[in-house]
Amino acid sequence: MAMDKESPPLPNRHGRSHIRTPTHVFPGGRNTLALMLTTGLFILLLSTHHPATFYRYPMPTDLSPQETKIGYEDKVCNLFNGTWVRDSRGPIYTNFTCPTMPDSKNCGKYGKQMDYVNWKWVPHGCDMVRFEPQLFLNIVRGKTMAFAADSIGRNQMESLLCLLSQVEIPTKVYSDTKDKFVTWHFKSHNFTLMALWTKFLVEASEREINGTEVEMHDIHLDKLDVRLAANLREINVLVISSSRWFFRKNYLYEGGKLIGCIYCSEDNITSIDVITAIQRALRTALRNLTNCQECGLQLTLVRTATPAHFENGFWNTGGYCNRTEPVEKGEAMTRTVEWAIRNAQVEEANRTQNESSHKGQMNIEILDITEAMSMRPDAHPGIHWNNKWMRGYSDCSHWCLPGPIDMWNELLLSVLKKYGKELKNHQ
Repeated sequence: MAMDKESPPLPNRHGRSHIRTPTHVFPGGRNTLALMLTTGLFILLLSTHHPATFYRYPMPTDLSPQETKIGYEDKVCNLFNGTWVRDSRGPIYTNFTCPTMPDSKNCGKYGKQMDYVNWKWVPHGCDMVRFEPQLFLNIVRGKTMAFAADSIGRNQMESLLCLLSQVEIPTKVYSDTKDKFVTWHFKSHNFTLMALWTKFLVEASEREINGTEVEMHDIHLDKLDVRLAANLREINVLVISSSRWFFRKNYLYEGGKLIGCIYCSEDNITSIDVITAIQRALRTALRNLTNCQECGLQLTLVRTATPAHFENGFWNTGGYCNRTEPVEKGEAMTRTVEWAIRNAQVEEANRTQNESSHKGQMNIEILDITEAMSMRPDAHPGIHWNNKWMRGYSDCSHWCLPGPIDMWNELLLSVLKKYGKELKNHQ
């Protein structure tokens, strides 16, 4: 199919937003790949901040339409609706006690003041949640857990590795050449943890012009990502998420036929908004996971959108994230595209949950971290991320380790406790 000339970007009708859409930052790697990765990063960050993403979307009427209330220490609480409070105990791990911590998230090592680690998430209606690594490993003993996502999902897995390494240091048993697909094993607990790189959760290929890849994709909204599908037989617990790679000019297919595209105004091609595309892709992923007859999946968790926090500019025009404390709920992200993504993710997860509950199929839960993380602009690496190719540019998308991203895994543990007996009985 011939490539049409790209249409000009839509005007920003609401002025400059101080809380930006998540961007993709490559953490670096082999020196021979560094320049290539950095070039891709510049293109990706630029395309992620497409002005069209700043249109207003409605706030949710209920932070958790799904029933997220679960038992915790003989109480019932809403895990995803709460506040950040000071906690003098500090984090469970440090950059000295976590041997797997990536340099790009080791913010304290590179000069960031670490007061951001002294805040804990307290869900409304229950006590402060604190991660228990031994309990986590006891629940998942003999199981395989995977994170199928982009680099933000990888960020959560890196947090979990640090938390669990306080009990047992894992062994990396597999990594592809780009370190996108990685497997760790906790021998004493026979627990396997995997990172499965996926941009969209569904099948996609990057377009090329004269043999060079460009930042446009052909996305098949009705086909599960092949690499994810290939690993389903061995996965018992799966955490999925996807959104930010959609924010560029992408061509969408169903049934092998082109049905539209995102951010284009081409003749005879239907323009489809990014939220619709994200929701359709998630629907395909969840239906494939639910209906897989030969899979070992017992529980799938949909992690909702997480905001970036660039202020006073874009990533490449001096935008930064140098706040030193959480913001109040009223000051946090409101009416931005992350809410629309989050709403679509929750709606789709609830739809699939209702359909599958009558069939005794795989369990589906939501890790609804959108509101909680909208209050934490203080916990991004900023300029403290040791990337020699990106000096002077801030990473306000990913999260420091240790930091509030550890809370995602505290919530994950709370959900696992709900299914602990079921996971144990199903071998």
